[in-house]
Amino acid sequence: MSTPTAPSNISPTMTPTLNRMFRFQWEKAQDCFVLLFPEGMVKLNGGAGEIMQLIDGQKNVQQITTELNRKFPDAGDLTADVNEFITTAIEKKWLYHD
Repeated sequence: MSTPTAPSNISPTMTPTLNRMFRFQWEKAQDCFVLLFPEGMVKLNGGAGEIMQLIDGQKNVQQITTELNRKFPDAGDLTADVNEFITTAIEKKWLYHD
C-alpha cells in the first residue's frame, strides 16, 4: 500500500480502501451517511454516500464508476465526480489506495 497522499491523477485501476480510523455508516439521527472517527463525525452528502457505499477495498475506481453510472443513468458520466471525491477523500486521509 502506498502512502496516503492524494494522487495527481486517479487511475481507473486504483483500489481505494477506507482508513481503519474511520467507520462508514448510515446515521439515522443525521439522515445521511457519515464517517465516524475518534474525534468526531463527517456528514456526507448524497453523492459522497453513494460512492462510499461502493468502496470496499476490492472494487477499483472503474468498477465503482461503472456501477454508479448504471445506477444513475440520467446523471451522465460520473467519472469526474468519482475521481474528485476520491482525490479529496485521500487528501483528508479518509481513504488509502493501492
